[in-house]
Amino acid sequence: MTYRTVIGVHLVLIEEGRVLLGLRRSAAYADKTWHTPAGHLEHGESVAAGAAREAKEELGIVIDPADLELVHTLHDLDADDGAGRLQLFFRPARYTGEVTNAEPDKCHRLQWWTLDALPEPVVGYTVQALAAIAAGEPLSVRGFSA
Repeated sequence: MTYRTVIGVHLVLIEEGRVLLGLRRSAAYADKTWHTPAGHLEHGESVAAGAAREAKEELGIVIDPADLELVHTLHDLDADDGAGRLQLFFRPARYTGEVTNAEPDKCHRLQWWTLDALPEPVVGYTVQALAAIAAGEPLSVRGFSA
């Protein structure tokens, strides 16, 4: 049987030692939980194009996909549904526009936080990924026994 996985694309905006997180507004997943701006890859798009699209949709900023650096890959086995997910975390070298909450129906608010004083609660794999990024670790795994 062929293995299939969901691919999530995440934006890691770090400015002046602080990371941007959004307080999720969702009936489906992690309502009132902090998380990096993110979304799922859509059919037919590259991972960089997907991350750039999410930046425009969620934050109102424009990022050239060529300006995205993959800073972390997290292979996550979701405890809720048992699905494997690849979570790809990208940091933009530059962007244009001003960061705004462009999807208030999906995000209560955006806020900058220092990496050593994140708010509560934060999506679990986001905490793991941010710690790995701070440590310079390109890959982590979560939820798998082997």
